Amino acid sequence: MVVSLHESPMGGDVPVPEVMDLTHDKDGGVLKEILKSGESGEGPLRGDRVSVHYVGTLAEDGSEVDSSRETGQQFEFTLGKGEVIKGWDLGVATMKKGEIARLTCKSDYAYGERGHPPKIPSDATLIFEIELYDWHGEDLSSKKDGGIIRRILVSGEGYLTPNDGAIVNVCVNGRVNGTVFDNREVKFPLGEGTEHNIPEGLERALERFKKGEKSTIKLSPKYAFGSAGNRFIGVPPGAYLEYEVELRNFDKARESWEMDQEEKVEQAKVCKDRGTAFFKQEKFRLAVKQYKKVLDFLQYDNGLDEEKKIESHSILLAGYLNLAMSYLKLCDNPRARDHAAKALEMDNFNVKAYFRRGLALLNMGEAVMAQMDFQACLDLDQNNKAALQQMKNCSARIKADKMKEKKLYGGMFDKFARQDKATRTVEHRPRCEDSTPCEDRHDYYKGEKRRKLTDGKT
Repeated sequence: MVVSLHESPMGGDVPVPEVMDLTHDKDGGVLKEILKSGESGEGPLRGDRVSVHYVGTLAEDGSEVDSSRETGQQFEFTLGKGEVIKGWDLGVATMKKGEIARLTCKSDYAYGERGHPPKIPSDATLIFEIELYDWHGEDLSSKKDGGIIRRILVSGEGYLTPNDGAIVNVCVNGRVNGTVFDNREVKFPLGEGTEHNIPEGLERALERFKKGEKSTIKLSPKYAFGSAGNRFIGVPPGAYLEYEVELRNFDKARESWEMDQEEKVEQAKVCKDRGTAFFKQEKFRLAVKQYKKVLDFLQYDNGLDEEKKIESHSILLAGYLNLAMSYLKLCDNPRARDHAAKALEMDNFNVKAYFRRGLALLNMGEAVMAQMDFQACLDLDQNNKAALQQMKNCSARIKADKMKEKKLYGGMFDKFARQDKATRTVEHRPRCEDSTPCEDRHDYYKGEKRRKLTDGKT
C-alpha cells in the first residue's frame, strides 16, 4: 500500500510502500520499504555472490556516509556469510533482480557501539537505498573456473563438514538437459564416489556441506563425467549436469592428529591394502588416493619401538613404490619419477624403485638417464630380464636420437657451408671503382646497349 512520496538519493520521487520488519524477533531492527519492484521469480540465496549499488545515510541528519554510485562500480559480496552488516544480509536476501529497497538498520544490525569512525558514530541508525543487479552461485572449484556452482536451498546445522573418507548419506537428484538420470539415496565413503557413479565435482561440493543442508550443484563436464560421459546412467559425453543434493548424515573419518603413532601405522596398512585392491581393478586414480593417505599417516615415526619403526618404514616404502607404479599407469611420468626417487632415498638398493624411475625417464625421453637406472637394476639383480629388455630399448632410443641429431645438424652444417662459399665467391670477384662487381657492371651496360638498339636510338 502506497502511503507517501519519497525523494530518493538516487534521484526522483518514488512511492513508499508499507514498511516490513525483517528481523526474526520483530524488534524493528531492520525495516524494509520497496521503492521499485523487481522482476518476478526467485531471489538470491545464502552463499550467492550478489552485485548491488547503494547509497548510505545517517538516519539522524541524512548525511551521506558511503555510496557505490560515486565510483560507478557495483559492490559485490557473498550473501549470508557475514561479509557485510547484519541488516544487509537480512535485507538483500528478500530482494528481486532490479528491485530498489530502502533499509533502515538500527545499530545492532549495523556497526553497533563501536560505529565506523569518522563518518559513522556509535550506536548509529543507518538508512541504505540498495538496488540489486545480479547474483550467481558460490564457486567451489579450486581454480574458480565456474565448474562447481552451489546454491543453498536449506542451510545445514552446526559447523562440522565431512572430511575425506567420511561415510556420507545423501539424497541426489541429477538432471542432464532437464531429464532426470539419477534419483536415489546413497551411502559411500567420501573420496570413492566414482564407485557409486558420483562425479568428482559433487564429492568436492559435499566436503563443504553441513548436516541437513540441501543445495543445487551445477557441474561443468570437467567436474562431471568429462568427454566420456557415463552411459551406464544415461549421461552423454561432455554433458553439463545439475544436481539437487541433501546431506542427511555423515560420520567423519578420524583425522591423523586424532590418532597415536601406532594407530597411524595400522590405518596406513588398511589404506595400502585398499589401494592395492583398486590397483588390481585398474582403478588407478582411486589407488593413488589410498596410497597418498599412507604417506600422510607415516610422515613421522616418533614414539614407536624398533619393531614398529621397521614396519612403518616398510609400509611407507611400499607407498612410494606403489604411487610410482600407479602414476606410470596414469601416464603421469614426472610424478612417477619423483615417487620412485623418494623410495630410493629410503632404500638405495631397491630394484623396483630403479626400474620404475627408469621407465618414467624413458617415457619422458631421457634415455641416457633411464639406461643408468636399468643398469643399476642389473648390478643388483643380474637375472632381471625386464631390466635387460629395457636396456636394449634405451640403446635403440639413444641410437635413433643420435641419427636424428646427425640428420638435423648435418643438414644445417651443409646449408651454412653453402652460404659461406657463396659469400666468399662474391667477396673475391673483381670490382670497379664504385665497388660494384665488374661483371655485374658489364652485364648492365650490355643490357643498356641492347635496349637502345631495339629502340633505334644508337
